[in-house]
Order: sequence, then structure tokens, then C-alpha cells
Amino acid sequence: MYDTQSVKQTKTINLAPLGKKVLSGAIQMAYFLAGIGLLIAGYMLTAVFVKDLPSLAQIGETMKTLWSNPYYENSPSDRGIINLIISSLVRVGSGFILGAAIAIPLGVLIGSVPVLKKIIDPVVQLLRPVSPLAWFPIGLTVFKSAEPATVFIILITALWPTVINTAFGVGTLPKDFKNVARVFRFTPAQYVFKVLFPFALPHIITGLRISFGIAWMVIVAAEMLSGKSGIGFYVWDAWNALDLSKVICAILIIGVTGLLFDRFFGFLERKVSYV
Repeated sequence: MYDTQSVKQTKTINLAPLGKKVLSGAIQMAYFLAGIGLLIAGYMLTAVFVKDLPSLAQIGETMKTLWSNPYYENSPSDRGIINLIISSLVRVGSGFILGAAIAIPLGVLIGSVPVLKKIIDPVVQLLRPVSPLAWFPIGLTVFKSAEPATVFIILITALWPTVINTAFGVGTLPKDFKNVARVFRFTPAQYVFKVLFPFALPHIITGLRISFGIAWMVIVAAEMLSGKSGIGFYVWDAWNALDLSKVICAILIIGVTGLLFDRFFGFLERKVSYV
């Protein structure tokens, strides 16, 4: 016969971690809601002194209108909010992927070869502080069109954090790992993909997370400059129409989209972490 008390204890032990996760999630949600409450209270207080700011009711009505028909498309400059976000994400994704394709191998080289680090690192430190928007005229000169020039500045934006974090991850590889690779006589390819890359992967993901966050910020200003459709163009168009409720709604949508992608990269970080 089964020991009923033992079975009950086993069930309690198995459910304990789940209960802790639920409690932890509830606490995090409470903090999140408290932060949102402070943000709303701060806005309401500011609106008391700045009379031109729209009320919460106006913002809510505008948000409702935006999402009532989010997929319409009358013209490149008159599109639903989902189509605008997709346009921006396509530009960001294109520049981000191209930047990562350059940054990760470059970071591996810098972190692995001390001579290359001494040569390339000063160049990285020289160009890294330059605002991505300063590269827009160069992009227009090279590509003769605003669309590829916008992708170009996103590429530049996505480059530096990923290069630096990848180089750091590769450069901090413990000596014991290298010795093990020598003992097993790994080929260069085996060393990179079985030792170097897995160790540096958490740092690479962190670099990609930072790069995407900056790229998502830059796309708004880039679309304002380029005059192309997208969430940044929508903000500029709304400001020219003196419709601040649309501007604030766009800010909220940009923030939520950025938050979702940040959480996605955070999830990847946790999955590949070796700590």
C-alpha cells in the first residue's frame, strides 16, 4: 500500500517552487503597477502647470482610435499603427542583423588576438561616442537614398556595444578552457564553436540587447530626418499637426515595443547564462 502521508508531502515539495514563482511574479507585477501609477501621477501633476498637455481622457480616446483600425493603408504616410511599427521594425531589424554580422566576428578577433586589439580598439573608442545621426549625411552620400541611409545608421548603432561585449567575453576566457582544448587537440573551428563561442555567448547576447535598445531609440530620430513612414515619422507628423495626444500615444507604443524586445533578450540571456 502507498503511504498517503508521504505522497502528500511529495506533492507539497513539488508545488513549493511553483508557489515561489507565482509569489515572485505577483510582487514584480505589484512593483510594475506602482511604477506605472507614479508615472501617471507625475504626468497629471505636470499637466496642472503645463496647460497645453492633453488630458488622460484625450490620450485614451486617441489610443482607442489608433487601435480601432491598426492595419489600414491609404498611402505611405497615412497608415495604421501596426503598419507603422512594422516599417520601423523592418529598418531596425535590417540594420541590427547586418551590424551583428560584422560586430560578432570582429569582437571575436579583437578578444582573441592581442595585436588586433591594440590596433582596432582605439578606432572603436574613437567612433563609438559619435552620435548615430551624425552618420546620416554620410549614408545619404554613399547610398543616394534615405531608406538605405537609415538602415546604415542603425548598423552603426548596433555595431559598438556588440563588438565591445563580444571582445570582453572572448578576452576573459579562462586559461583552463584553452588548456582543455589543447589536450583534446581541437581544430580551430572546434575551439571556436565548442569552447570560445559558448563561453562568450552570454556577453554577446548582452551586447545585442544593448545594441537593439539603442537602435530602437535611434530609429525614431532617423525616420524624422528621412521623412519615411514609420513610428518616428508618425511622431514628427503628429507634432507638425500640433496633436500632442498622438505624440504621447506614440511614445507609449514605442516604449512598450522596446520593453517587449528588451524582455526577449533578457530571456535569451538567462537561457545561455552559465552562472
